[in-house]
Amino acid sequence: MPLTANDVDRFEAFRPRLEAIAYRLLGSSVEAEDAVQETFLRWQAVDVDRIEVPEAWLTKALTNLCLNQLTSARARRETYVGEWLPEPLLGGDPMLGPADSAEQRETVSYAVLTLMERLSPNERAVYVLREAFDYPHREIAEILDISEAGSQQILHRAKRRIADGRARTEIDKATARRIVEEFMTATTSGRIEPLVRLLTADAVSVGDGGGKVPARARAIEGAVAVAKFLRGLFKPGEAKRALLGGEVEIYAWTANGDPAVLAVVDGRVVGVMCLEVTAEGIAACRNQVNPDKLARATAHWAAAEHGEPLFRAF
Repeated sequence: MPLTANDVDRFEAFRPRLEAIAYRLLGSSVEAEDAVQETFLRWQAVDVDRIEVPEAWLTKALTNLCLNQLTSARARRETYVGEWLPEPLLGGDPMLGPADSAEQRETVSYAVLTLMERLSPNERAVYVLREAFDYPHREIAEILDISEAGSQQILHRAKRRIADGRARTEIDKATARRIVEEFMTATTSGRIEPLVRLLTADAVSVGDGGGKVPARARAIEGAVAVAKFLRGLFKPGEAKRALLGGEVEIYAWTANGDPAVLAVVDGRVVGVMCLEVTAEGIAACRNQVNPDKLARATAHWAAAEHGEPLFRAF
């Protein structure tokens, strides 16, 4: 039976929530949009009048599609060039989803999205549905075809696997800008000591170029090693300017709720470095430079009021 205009409207009203769920599950806006579109096709193929709770049906259909995608993604990442990082979303992007509670904000932070790669597909689904979208275990059990007790056990296991022993710091936009400004001042000072003081002793730096943009194949560990690498990364040079296609503008922003350094060339976002801030200092610098994972950030940036850059580099 063809969908009525009302049936389509019901789906479209729920689309933003579906996209936010899919992004947290998959770590990619493109894959999230594809999963939501496939959910719509399945919505078209059923007799929607016989569906008692459309939201529950759509969530289950989407989640199962994402679980299948996660299973195949694991195989693809075995051949991925270099380190794999999720796609960052700039502050204000509706796909970031709800951010009313600390739990909701944490589940979409760049650090936690990265740590979720440790989880099995079922663990990731339970964690996202419960912590980010507050689904009761009874509904999660129905979505995943498991018991309610099983859902509770999976959540406990997922939270334990994600925990890294650090208390993350809540960051507002003004504080994020101050942190990025201080970070960039230290990075471009010509000395590593100011930057080392901002980093935790066991700080790490990770870059994802996807084999398309040069990035270190392995994470850099330790405050001194990270500081030396970052000083070189932001050191001006004609080769870097040629590689990136022009003069690079550096902005202070947020991505996934974290302070972020944005590198922009002619309105195109060419790098997003998310800073994981803890009470002890900056614990991680995760730099996304794979152009395939920056298209949405560029589109969002084009529509944003961003003022003047902190400085122009390279």
